[in-house]
Amino acid sequence: MAIEAAAEHGSQRQKGNGVRARDYRPLTGIADEMVDAEGRIRPVWQKFVSAVEAMSEQELHERFARADRYLRDAGVFYRAYDSSQNSERAWPFSHIPVLIAEKEWEALSAGLVQRANLLEAVVADIYNGNRLVEEGFLPPALIASNPEYLRPLAGITPSGGHYLHFCSFEIGRGPDGNWWVLADRTQAPSGAGFALENRVATTRAFSDIYADTHVHRLASFFGAFRNALQGHKQNADDRIAVLTPGTANETYYEHAYIARYLGIMLLEGEDLAVVDGRVMVRTVAGLKPISVLWRRLDAAYADPLELNHNSHIGTPGITQAMRTGKVTFVNALGSGILETRALLAFMPTICRHLLGEDLMLPSVATWWCGQKSEREHVSRNIDRMVIGPAYSCMPFFDDNGRSVLGSSLRSSAQDSIARWLETDGSKLVGQEVVTLSTTPALVDGKLKPRPMSLRVYAARTKDGWQIMPGGFARIGNDVDATAIAMQQGGSAADVWIVSDKPVEHASLLPKSDTFTRNMPGSLPSRAADNLFWLGRYIERAEGTLRILRAWHSRFAEAADPSQPLLADVTRYLEALDVDLSEEKGVPQSLLRDIDSAVYSASNIRDRFSPDGWLALKDLAKTARRFHERVKPGDDAAHAMTVLLRKLAGFAGLVHENMYRFTGWRFLTIGRYLERGLHMTRLLGHLTRDDVPDGALDMLLEIGDNVMTHRRRYNVSTAHLTVTDLLALDPLNPRSILFQLNEIRTEVEQLPNATVNGQMSPFFREAMRLHSGLAVMVPENMTAEVYGRLEMEMEKLSDILAQTYLR
Repeated sequence: MAIEAAAEHGSQRQKGNGVRARDYRPLTGIADEMVDAEGRIRPVWQKFVSAVEAMSEQELHERFARADRYLRDAGVFYRAYDSSQNSERAWPFSHIPVLIAEKEWEALSAGLVQRANLLEAVVADIYNGNRLVEEGFLPPALIASNPEYLRPLAGITPSGGHYLHFCSFEIGRGPDGNWWVLADRTQAPSGAGFALENRVATTRAFSDIYADTHVHRLASFFGAFRNALQGHKQNADDRIAVLTPGTANETYYEHAYIARYLGIMLLEGEDLAVVDGRVMVRTVAGLKPISVLWRRLDAAYADPLELNHNSHIGTPGITQAMRTGKVTFVNALGSGILETRALLAFMPTICRHLLGEDLMLPSVATWWCGQKSEREHVSRNIDRMVIGPAYSCMPFFDDNGRSVLGSSLRSSAQDSIARWLETDGSKLVGQEVVTLSTTPALVDGKLKPRPMSLRVYAARTKDGWQIMPGGFARIGNDVDATAIAMQQGGSAADVWIVSDKPVEHASLLPKSDTFTRNMPGSLPSRAADNLFWLGRYIERAEGTLRILRAWHSRFAEAADPSQPLLADVTRYLEALDVDLSEEKGVPQSLLRDIDSAVYSASNIRDRFSPDGWLALKDLAKTARRFHERVKPGDDAAHAMTVLLRKLAGFAGLVHENMYRFTGWRFLTIGRYLERGLHMTRLLGHLTRDDVPDGALDMLLEIGDNVMTHRRRYNVSTAHLTVTDLLALDPLNPRSILFQLNEIRTEVEQLPNATVNGQMSPFFREAMRLHSGLAVMVPENMTAEVYGRLEMEMEKLSDILAQTYLR
């Protein structure tokens, strides 16, 4: 029933291998990935088609909803480059997988392995010898004028002898069933992590079909590549890392996901330093060596010293580390030149020259317009060409954001194109317009055929190149075969490589009983900084929420903000940049604190649990909704209670689930320090001699200690009892002394807390602060003492930064 909905026109049926099929022509019937030239359902699709046809439309949509829920709960997103304020978008998932038979995939894989070896040979020649240019196989201009040709890398042979370790290929199939390569990706291929998430989401939708279908797993591919990365380590203590441009990158989620999946570090350029020719990562335990970097930023931005001096995301001197063989880049700096679109025109000849064989998998027909005959050919056949920059690897766009297709131009415009080719031909290429085969996709609640290309990955392992048995399919959002990129509204689908016999159920878990624990002290200083401030922002938000709830509860009764206690607390909040004059129950400053917590967490996605991230995002979403809808008074007080519960849920996840390693300690220290500062300021303000009536009761309410005070003291609320409970009680989790005691305990476990029997400056200051407060009595706790204690706690934060976060 569901597959029948994929037919947009016609109703003629044919018999084919026992499975119903429709007479097919492009975009007039079932997607042609599913049928052969005679209109029969391909054998690889038969089991899937039969299973889906047996489903009702409601069941199919329920299955799709399960997949969507998984992606939403996992927080999978990509970043769109537009003018909108929030550019994070849900991953555009297409629910129906693309199925390819194992035998067909083996032939494709052989062609891609050949291509990977060819690309390695080409880039090695470009940076060492340049014989291809010298012997006329490549035009000099394609290298000398190419912005991706990095001259400081000339003559460098990378550590291990290889430039390429991880590549991806955009491949497409025509309606006739033939495959060709649309583009090579060697700069910093993205999407491998998304391929994994696509697989998980698809199996949520079709778990029964997946279990009954012999689909090759992806884990063995990643396991082999992880082993290859381990093999590039120069010393046992060296580290491996994914080098990301940062959270603003469109695929940052995938960088974090793949680092977490492989169990390696996620670093930015500022995390690294080059010392004596070696790449080192700044950790809370000092500089530690890095010998393998899986580079996910463009090479030119990697080194502001030798490559691009405008780069703010690179590491000065890292080119020299590659030059001396002290670090292995995946892929080597400079390998992005292979993405030059014009190179596709020369690949067949180069393959025969370097490898002595024809290309097994042809490229899309390409002509470099720097040569007269090719330029004239493009000009004569402009109506079936797409014209664009020779050096770019990105899709072609005109000023209006549309693909520049020769067939869409008027005759006068075609004449202009001809003159353009004559003038700037060396900077342009013409490529034959391709018609991509189609695959089923959910469009407006119905299955319809949409154009499709595949992104396939190759990893260099100890046994040579290995092709991922899958990848992901890029699905067009309409019948236009050029509108496939995610930035243009396309979507992504899982790719199943189906065998006719059972396949190995691979896993990244070790098969032996031996294992190695990662060495302590590997927490990068930037990650520690973000964890520390995540703790502070979360606790700052909680402190503000507790004050606001007490304020709005009293305002609901008095309805008079000028009442002495309310006015006094209003002035206190204004000093903290919390503006109650907005006439909103949730002030903007509270949203800023929560957003700052989300930002800090976003910088450590590789170290943050999906449950914790989901809880934090839910808190931010709820707070923003309350900001727009809730008015001061009782409604606001209730809203604060809801937000406090959500905060408590997040704190519980962190406390109960986060491993008690160095990162947890920095997050915890941040929370304790901010809570101590919160209570110190409050006590200093609300225990002064001229405090309005009701201030002490409000203090106990904010500190969540009303019932505790009643049980511990046989007197009514008094200055000394409140001070004793909220400042000096070592068993009260809201007291200042409790916070300092916990900070002292955690500091003692930090790296280099003591060296040769001597305390670090941070440990010494934490001990001094705790000891000084522990000997105090309530009678001596004055406003001056609280003010001095606040300054010393702020100083403690500065000393922590100087000790661990530089």
